[in-house]
Amino acid sequence: MRATVGVSTGRTYWIDAYACDPARLRDVDALRSVVLRVIAELELHPVGEPVWHRFPGEGGVTGFAVLSESHVSVHTFPETGFAAFDLYCCRERPRWDWRRVLREVLGARKVVVRSGVRGGHGSR
Repeated sequence: MRATVGVSTGRTYWIDAYACDPARLRDVDALRSVVLRVIAELELHPVGEPVWHRFPGEGGVTGFAVLSESHVSVHTFPETGFAAFDLYCCRERPRWDWRRVLREVLGARKVVVRSGVRGGHGSR
């Protein structure tokens, strides 16, 4: 299957949260609240329950939700105070306030949001 030149297949958002509270980066419920909030507020459609894995001891959390639009994921690193979120949507969505939410829920002091169009250049 080939992408048509110039036709986007969606947009990916890469969200990096720095200087977060390490305890919150180990808290599955806190991270679940972020994922469920982005799903609800952007009117995304999960195809099942998100999957969560909490690493033992002082380790972080990995979470993944499959969406009919694609997926949202999170990986946390309490030892460095870092959380990485990815959201891929096959169609444009309104801008979401990642900065405010991650400051509120994870205590992030810095949040960097980047995005890029997927598939817009086509392939041959």
